[in-house]
Amino acid sequence: MAASGRLNKLLCTAETMVRTLMQVLSPAGARARLSILIFHRVLPVRDELFPGEVDAARFEAICSWLRQWCNVLPLDEACRRLREQTLPARAAAITFDDGYADNHDVALPILRRHGLRAGFFVATGFLDGGRMWNDTLIEAIRATRLTRLDLRAAGLETVEHLDVASVPERRAAIDRLIKACRYLPSLQRDATVQAVAAACGAPPTRELMMTSSQVQALHAAGMQIGGHTVNHPILTRLPASEAREEMRAGKARLEQLTQAPVTLFAYPNGRPGEDWVAAHAAMAEELGFEAAVTTAWGVSSGQTHRFQLPRFTPWDASRWAFGLRLARNVGVRAPATRWI
Repeated sequence: MAASGRLNKLLCTAETMVRTLMQVLSPAGARARLSILIFHRVLPVRDELFPGEVDAARFEAICSWLRQWCNVLPLDEACRRLREQTLPARAAAITFDDGYADNHDVALPILRRHGLRAGFFVATGFLDGGRMWNDTLIEAIRATRLTRLDLRAAGLETVEHLDVASVPERRAAIDRLIKACRYLPSLQRDATVQAVAAACGAPPTRELMMTSSQVQALHAAGMQIGGHTVNHPILTRLPASEAREEMRAGKARLEQLTQAPVTLFAYPNGRPGEDWVAAHAAMAEELGFEAAVTTAWGVSSGQTHRFQLPRFTPWDASRWAFGLRLARNVGVRAPATRWI
């Protein structure tokens, strides 16, 4: 009993410490800071191929921690109050990118249990049966019965053969292929990915992305739907007119589905200066978006450009490591008016 009491006291002390740190580092009002967390998927169960990917149990825990440590706001309200300097202390927002079906099937019920609202940035070209190119690679390697892949027909100069006998080898192969394909021209990349899938001898069949009705259900549940282009291209690799059309058409499709304005945007891939530049931020503003988020790490202050908002999520499994890393991120210097 005494040991149990000491443990409970220690846990309460740690809990208070994280909350106090967040309160000091992110007070209310003009000195407030906004932590925007980024997720992609919430798997039903742990995936041995991607053991670090968030699953339902872990997301349930994260939502519980955030409720205790933070004031979690819908992203549009958080962005508006950041500009108005009226954010509460310990302000945070939750976001998801891409439009995976498990966002609806797994994450949504957890969010609702905790009374939290999140923003979902959806690439509309993959709705209703589409698949992102990186998932084609992942699922083909997951499903292959081969132990070594001959990829000479794929045309990748740096990757001709890959060992895939074990789970670690498959994970390493996926990482290497994604890095090799990410910045290829879209037509070449798609052809390369299909060649890799053919070499695996097991074309992927799992449906991973949301349907249009699931997007509508998220909206009806009070979640926010944001733009993420149509085909998730690297905007800097497109002519300006094509980049703008990707942004415009994705927004229009989501507004047609939700019958509501889509005011938030997430840059695909999201790294400033590499995946998007100032011209794309200007396009987002011109198209009627009110704010845009990146994948650059950091926290936002009243001086952060509203079309260059950073996002950060600790991936620590322990609640205390997660909380302390979250607080540490809040304590770093917020980006000035713009990076680029």
